[in-house]
Amino acid sequence: MDKVVLVTGANSGIGLALCERLLSQDSGVRLCLACRNSGRAEAARSALLTSHPGARVDLLDLDVGSVRSVLRAAQEVKARYPRLDHLYLNAGIMPNPHVDIKAFFKGLFSSKAIQMFSTAEGLLTQQDRPTTDGLQEVFTTNLFGHFLLVRELEVLLCGAGRPSQVVWTSSSNALRSAFSLEDLQHATGTEPYSSSKYASDLLSLALNRHHNAQGLFSSVICPGLVMTNLTYGILPSFFWTLLMPIMWFIRIFTNTLTLTPYNGAEALNWLFLQKPESLDARAKYHSMTSGLGNNYTQPRQVGLTQARRHGNLLTCATMPEQCVHGGLCQPCRNTGSSPHQRSL
Repeated sequence: MDKVVLVTGANSGIGLALCERLLSQDSGVRLCLACRNSGRAEAARSALLTSHPGARVDLLDLDVGSVRSVLRAAQEVKARYPRLDHLYLNAGIMPNPHVDIKAFFKGLFSSKAIQMFSTAEGLLTQQDRPTTDGLQEVFTTNLFGHFLLVRELEVLLCGAGRPSQVVWTSSSNALRSAFSLEDLQHATGTEPYSSSKYASDLLSLALNRHHNAQGLFSSVICPGLVMTNLTYGILPSFFWTLLMPIMWFIRIFTNTLTLTPYNGAEALNWLFLQKPESLDARAKYHSMTSGLGNNYTQPRQVGLTQARRHGNLLTCATMPEQCVHGGLCQPCRNTGSSPHQRSL
């Protein structure tokens, strides 16, 4: 049976680059592009079919920032396919990003310049807002909507005779300092993107702990610094024009500046070729590009000092039926009547 692959956020950037790479190496794969903009999704499908005329490329209307859209899309997927082999959770947003210009120029001419370009630590803040579901937009789009999709599609992912793979697109900006279990949605903070990406790292650990026995395996990747619509929205275009020569030079010293969507999709593509059960559940797989332009994937251990504790409590916040604290921990008390209970 040919592999069925669903990719969220597949109409541009890393998601579209991944689809192109998958079709180039496996013409038998059946792709499902899950996108919220139907016009862009159709354009992406047409582009893929132009370069791969015999490919099977389906479209799915999905806005992971809307609980109703996720539930509706999940029902459609279950009606279409008997199973899912790969689920790439790639869609993400960084609304209204603001850069601390003073910190940027201070870091640019310091010994921390490479780290600054690699992680954007201390530079980026965002302005989040609630959705019509009453949840924070970044939290819902980057984390909760994807988690809800996984829960709704468990029947296709678990126990179907062969292992399935769930892959989260995380970030080098996934910082523990931005994450708090007391403010899981980061409603009172200024780094919701960083918080949501760190939470996705933790949630992947939790999914492996609770679902490996059913044949579902979860991994996390970091695409490196990629120039996509999301990245270009951080700074004015003339800034990027000035910075690009510097970034190409810095790539001689750090291979995390992948820069193009094709390079950024390296780890996603590499994971597709692996046996899910053979992967390290505690690793984040990084897309890397050498100064000579050679792509490779490098696994790095997720920081586990606080991750185990956070992972246990995040499980309580998202899968309360598996709480090991008798329902008395703070996350379980905070969930109340959250929409996630619909998926349990």
